[in-house]
Amino acid sequence: MAKMNKKMAAALAAVNAYLMQEEEAAYQAQLLAAKSVAPAGPSLWAIAGRQDIMNFRRLIQMKAF
Repeated sequence: MAKMNKKMAAALAAVNAYLMQEEEAAYQAQLLAAKSVAPAGPSLWAIAGRQDIMNFRRLIQMKAF
């Protein structure tokens, strides 16, 4: 009977260890996903470049050149 209890305890410990590993892996994946979030909007250089393009097109439409 004691041998059966030891086997049961070993099996339960193995299942518990497996569940803990799965939980840790899910937590690590969640942290990695949180770090790889895209920046919130275009950079200031991109905005300035687009603004210059719009200004140049407006000048061409007004035939300033």
